[in-house]
Amino acid sequence: MSPHTIDPAWPPGTVKLEDITPSGDSAEVILEPKPTNDPNDPLIANIATDQNWPQWRKHLNFAFVSYYVMMVLAFIDVATVTWGSVNADLGFSFGLLNDSYAAGCGSLCIGAVILVPFALKFGRRPVYVLSTAVQCGVSVWCARMQNVADLMLTNILSCIVGALAEVLVQMTVADVYFVHERGMMNTIYFWFTTVGVTLAPLAGGYITLSQGWRWVWWWMAILLGFGLVALLFFYEETMFYAETIDGIPVHQKLAPASNSGKEDSEALPSKTLDITLDGPQPEAVQIDYSIPKKTYWKKLALWANSPISFGQFAKHSYQPFLIMFSIPGVFYMALEYGIMTACTTVPVTTLSTVMTLPPYNFGSAQIGLMGLPPFIGTSIATLITGPLSDKIAIYLAKRNGGIFEPEMRLWLCLAFTPFVPAGLFMFGIGLNNGSHWLLPAFGLGVSSFGVVPASSAALTYLTDSYTDIIADSIVSVTVIRNLISTMFVFALQPWCDRVGLTWFYVTFGLIVGVIMLGNLIFIYYGKTFRVKSAGRYRHFSTQKTF
Repeated sequence: MSPHTIDPAWPPGTVKLEDITPSGDSAEVILEPKPTNDPNDPLIANIATDQNWPQWRKHLNFAFVSYYVMMVLAFIDVATVTWGSVNADLGFSFGLLNDSYAAGCGSLCIGAVILVPFALKFGRRPVYVLSTAVQCGVSVWCARMQNVADLMLTNILSCIVGALAEVLVQMTVADVYFVHERGMMNTIYFWFTTVGVTLAPLAGGYITLSQGWRWVWWWMAILLGFGLVALLFFYEETMFYAETIDGIPVHQKLAPASNSGKEDSEALPSKTLDITLDGPQPEAVQIDYSIPKKTYWKKLALWANSPISFGQFAKHSYQPFLIMFSIPGVFYMALEYGIMTACTTVPVTTLSTVMTLPPYNFGSAQIGLMGLPPFIGTSIATLITGPLSDKIAIYLAKRNGGIFEPEMRLWLCLAFTPFVPAGLFMFGIGLNNGSHWLLPAFGLGVSSFGVVPASSAALTYLTDSYTDIIADSIVSVTVIRNLISTMFVFALQPWCDRVGLTWFYVTFGLIVGVIMLGNLIFIYYGKTFRVKSAGRYRHFSTQKTF
């Protein structure tokens, strides 16, 4: 079979995840994607005594990334609890404040398109550092806000650089984690986003009461400054380019290495290259000690330089849109992730306008406390779905003869689907009827409980199925996600004025439920879609110039 021929049984994303013994009694998890024998490959873990990327180092790097994500989301959502005080102090109307939030959501659509090509060309590290530094500076600007121009520009600028949070994290997960680990890591990532979205307003509410609304932004500047220092001195670059043949990544095979390690490196045989598109087989990976390991300072270089051409660099500004409309899996997962995000952002804006009025008359601290139910719901779902996502994938792969299909992760979403519309119904109807605050609060928790597996599975499905174009795929997700949020936030007030809160949230919940049921289509036909789009996937992943 030609190296460029795609076997329908092995489209991109289908991998052999377990090597089952002839007796069927035991199975060994196979590392996918295959690490190279380069000691600088971030995928290498627990292979040699002087391993370059042991598991603790991967998790430490991911912890810095997670903190970055949490602070970016906190920056975007903490503003809502200050609206009452800002309205009284600067005279900004709630309509104007709502529009500033929507303008930020719109800016999230374009930020990744502009900046992600830099992460592909110069590495993840400089973009993380740049984004954090800009957010820190904008926090100071927010603390000194005086007019409408300040309000709009700070929202727009912070969200342009904040859009990188979603894309860069998925690139980092694909850089350092294997297929059988990604479900857990994406669930943890989503939990950190929820911490930023829900607990930041809680803390912001109390800060507003005790120190004033401007101190909310001074504290953001302090916390982002801490993150900037941590990224500068501890976050290692994860971008790694393996050797390729005609653009197809290959793994390098070496004969078993001597136990004496580096001293016997000269005795190692020369490398050979092997392309396996038709069902990867388990192989031991031996580190090539003749390849020099990067020093600490090289790992912390402010930027790297990938082998991609500047033609390819520019291509990544428009390729996400081509991918989104030519590969069904990317479009659907972007749509599902977008509507899940709207399930978080729309209630947040509703709380900040409706619950400040009778019969609730909530202050900033009480509005902030309404972030606890979604935090609790998300935390419970994370504890359940995080481990289950990877365990179910491995279990179903074992039942399938050791072969893993990305669609196996989607079964978990179906069990949680009813919770999302049910929670939205309780929230909207409860607020409309002036019910006790416990009902809308409980609705928020129930909805958030159902959002976690769908959001995590959507991101993991893309990472598993389209690893080589994950950056462009997640840019597509970011655009759709924030476009949907912007549309609903802008439409929220006139829509509610026309039909009322009850019918808005009933309609919204039904839309969400229908979209989530689309997972059924992909469970049964997702592999067929991947087979038919395999040629386009290969084209996007190997194209080097215009």
